[in-house]
Amino acid sequence: MSEFAKSLDVTASGLKAQAQRLRHLSENIANADTPGYRRKTISFRTEFTAGEGTGRVETGRVQLDRSDLTQVYDPTHPMADETGHYDGSNVNLVIEIADAREAQRSYEANLKMFEQARQMSSGLMDLLRR
Repeated sequence: MSEFAKSLDVTASGLKAQAQRLRHLSENIANADTPGYRRKTISFRTEFTAGEGTGRVETGRVQLDRSDLTQVYDPTHPMADETGHYDGSNVNLVIEIADAREAQRSYEANLKMFEQARQMSSGLMDLLRR
């Protein structure tokens, strides 16, 4: 595999990983007010082939954040207990938005790398045709 193809492969894996991260972040934001909802997190790890790092990134399993759920006081809520409390979600919108911004910037950086590699490959082909 050529170095250009490898670089495109590496950036494509980064794009897919960040896209998956953004999907989970948007799901967390959408469910911020859902009672009992636990925040989803995803981890990244380097892909290995024959004991060597390929430079590609792969996503790990989706994990649920085990931090305590917020206690919401609303005696009129159908899920409220005898004290008037029910379990809210453990989603912090500030953290989710910050993570989304980071994922967006990482996605854009991978996209720029992909475009740069594509332009270099195209430039090389133009040189070879002359």
